[in-house]
Order: sequence, then structure tokens, then C-alpha cells
Amino acid sequence: MHTQFDLHNNSTVETAFTQQTISSATTTAGEIIDTSNFNICEFIVQTGTITTGTSYTTILEEGDDSGLSDAAAVSVEETLGSAVFVITDDDTTKRIGYIGKKRYVRMSIVSVGTVSGVMGAAVLLAAGMHNPQANQ
Repeated sequence: MHTQFDLHNNSTVETAFTQQTISSATTTAGEIIDTSNFNICEFIVQTGTITTGTSYTTILEEGDDSGLSDAAAVSVEETLGSAVFVITDDDTTKRIGYIGKKRYVRMSIVSVGTVSGVMGAAVLLAAGMHNPQANQ
């Protein structure tokens, strides 16, 4: 059996941002993700219906504390891509890669303007140091 291209058993998926309606101009924090034992971290962000709002921008924070009490913005050099959504981006999917060295990372969404939009995200953790991974 060839496992070189087996993403299924060499990765795991977790909820990064529980799907929800964002109904104010604010920063809404996602889940803290433990990247320990993985070499790949990719956030997949999906919108539902966006009815109002100027923009929804994803930001990444990183740190070594499990509660992210040491959270700092992830630099542009440690981020692959960006995800900005506008009112015409109903049912759109975008992704953001994290290539930093900190153990914990969190994706949050900054909403601007009077807003009403559904957002959610998952994170793909892959290239684990201990395979196969337990799959959901």
C-alpha cells in the first residue's frame, strides 16, 4: 500500500471558527489550534449569506501558551494568502496557510461596517510526525 500521497491518514481536520452569524462590527475570535506534531496548517474559511457589511477580514494570531495569553499577530512572511470577504461573497471559500513556528494559532474574523453575515472555518493539520492520524 502506497502512503506517500495519502492525505486522509496523514492529516486531521478541526473546527477553527464555529459557523455563526456575525451581526456587529467587531473582532470575533475562533478556536485555539494546537499545531504540535504537524508541519502543515491550512485554514479553510467559508461564508454563507452576507447581507450587509463593508468587509470581513481574517487575522491569525500565534503563541506558545495554550490559552494564547502571549498572542501576537502572525507576520505576513508566515502567512500564505489572505481571506477578505465583501458583501458579494455569498457562499465563497478561501484559504490561508500558516507557516510560523509557534505551537498555538487562532484565526479570528474582523468585521467592518453594519454587518450581517454567516462565516465558518475549518483547519487542516497535515504532515504529522506520528501517522496515521485518528480520523473523524
